[in-house]
Amino acid sequence: MTKLTTAPRNVFQTFLNFPLVEDLDALKADVAIIGMPYGNPYTIDETINDQTNAPTAVRRASQRISLGLDRYDFDIGGTLFDGQDVRIVDVGDVLASAGDPGGHYIKAEAAIRKIRAAGALPITIGGDHGIPIPIFRALDGEGPITLVQIDAHLDWRDNVNGVREGYSSPIRRASEMAHIAGIFQLGIRGQGSARLEEVEAARAYGANIITANEWQDIGTATLLERIPAGGRYYLTIDADGLDPAVMPAVEGPAPGGVSYRQTIELIKGLFAKGRVVGMDIVEIAPARDLNEITSMTAGIIILNAIGAAVRTGQFKR
Repeated sequence: MTKLTTAPRNVFQTFLNFPLVEDLDALKADVAIIGMPYGNPYTIDETINDQTNAPTAVRRASQRISLGLDRYDFDIGGTLFDGQDVRIVDVGDVLASAGDPGGHYIKAEAAIRKIRAAGALPITIGGDHGIPIPIFRALDGEGPITLVQIDAHLDWRDNVNGVREGYSSPIRRASEMAHIAGIFQLGIRGQGSARLEEVEAARAYGANIITANEWQDIGTATLLERIPAGGRYYLTIDADGLDPAVMPAVEGPAPGGVSYRQTIELIKGLFAKGRVVGMDIVEIAPARDLNEITSMTAGIIILNAIGAAVRTGQFKR
């Protein structure tokens, strides 16, 4: 049996009050919401950073984003489930132990493998941007996968302070995995965290780097045409990829950025093109939030992903 959280049921706040399932070996669900608070820190001070509070913050704010799942949602185009029998659960958080550095990545990978074995779509709330790395590993039997990233930053660092699986390296690590067949990096802008070597490495790999300005110029429909159809996709969303006016609570805000509308159109487009095998949203710093708008937007993005999956038949049994 795999338990991810030890919080009592009357204490742990689930996403939108969906049922809490603590035993992944007995999982029966179409969607599993999972929290991964901890990454791989570069310094001792980062062991517990503000992003570790994000899964709790997003779950708490989810109570403000819906007056009931029977309500008509104009972004989704109807009620969330559209009259279908869809099972959504929250499986809690992958916990870390001070006595086992790195052990939470092993737990995270095992959890995603169990979720996928149950036929469920994992939607992960981070945590910093290191947490997709064990998720990518867990999908090694499901390739080829096209990785789609929304981010202000390139995330192609090979290592920082000798750490190779931190929040600046997830896309570089993904590029080294045989089952990742292509990478689209969307919304990149400013200095993009990249040194020249990292830009050259990304281009040598064949990463499709589409800046925030280019996306704005060509539109989402044209962008989606560049992504191969009929594939399997993983979507990783760094909150700082969106415009700070939409998601202000991030550690590395950058002017401009992806709009809420562009994000939702991309999500709908990916589900329409093929099968999405997983998604995460990371790098939310709740202490910097204003009226919970960043956490609420994250929750609404998750709802739109579920709504898109429902409408494209991903959960039909």
